[in-house]
Amino acid sequence: MKKILLLSDTHSFIDDKILKYVAQADEVWHAGDIGDLMVTDTLKKYKPLRAVYGNIDNHEARAEFLLNNRFFCEDVDVWITHIGGYPGKYNINIREEINKKPPKLFICGHSHILKVMWDKKLNLLHINPGAAGNHGFHAVRTMVRFAIDKDQIKDLEIIELAKRG
Repeated sequence: MKKILLLSDTHSFIDDKILKYVAQADEVWHAGDIGDLMVTDTLKKYKPLRAVYGNIDNHEARAEFLLNNRFFCEDVDVWITHIGGYPGKYNINIREEINKKPPKLFICGHSHILKVMWDKKLNLLHINPGAAGNHGFHAVRTMVRFAIDKDQIKDLEIIELAKRG
């Protein structure tokens, strides 16, 4: 079983509130808009990191991270991208592939809106963890944590860090 901490849209921000939850995870996943790479460098000091770059990320982030990161965690097929859309409204750049070969867990960021949705048509769980950083229109900084046990995604928890400041 792996305990996952999922965050996105840090926009160059990391603090002790985030790191408290990092310490409790087995892996950290970042769904893009990292900003300054000191964010991911800091995360990597504590736990294994899987990340994608987002639309605000520079050439250094794009050289280090993928646009689409598809992998297996235990027996769960996972796809992380930054601008992914939502069930029924997936981004045009991934729509054909996600319809042809859907993952079990689809993760994106970008909107700064925390959403956890079941896609009945594609039989997948869609998660957007909202935004963990201070930049953007969101009122509350958020993340998500969950466990993957063999082929099961379980114990999903929404984390509200603080009001954006």
